[in-house]
Amino acid sequence: MGMFTKIPQSTFEDLQLDAGVLLKTFDPANVTAPADADIICATTGGITVSCVPEFEDFFADVDNAPNNVKEGKKLTGWTCTMSTTSLGTSPDLIKMALGAADIDGTNTSKIVPRRDLNQSDFSDLWWVGDKADGGMVAVKLMNALSTGGFVLTTTKNGKGTIAIELTGHVSINAQDTIPMEFYSTSG
Repeated sequence: MGMFTKIPQSTFEDLQLDAGVLLKTFDPANVTAPADADIICATTGGITVSCVPEFEDFFADVDNAPNNVKEGKKLTGWTCTMSTTSLGTSPDLIKMALGAADIDGTNTSKIVPRRDLNQSDFSDLWWVGDKADGGMVAVKLMNALSTGGFVLTTTKNGKGTIAIELTGHVSINAQDTIPMEFYSTSG
């Protein structure tokens, strides 16, 4: 074995296992198994969590300046998303996938898209997964709103699925707060 053919001794303990779960609420300071009512939906194909910085190069238009001069690099924002494919078709899930929609007050099986966005359409949600050492990894997406719309896919002799893409949003009341937080604990 070569000198650099090694892995950290903590590799097993740090492994994240299985797909994890999307939750309406979670407390990383008091980790307990989720209540059924807190689980947003069953998923297939896993869950993708992404938090990507956006940069601007202030020296891009400066004559003779090389590309990517570190002193000219400015962080302009973050795009934080969670996406998955849901096996659920509950009224709450369809409403969440639509983004701007309401469940009819007299017929709770009827979901009606809305022309305008309400502040109540934004909500915090969590992805939580197990670690091999018995700990957990959690990600909080703040002010999440569906930005991928409603896409139902059906197959012959198969299960219908809804593609969901949720984007976190900065609040005008907390403009320096990036809409994603990360937690990793040991078991």
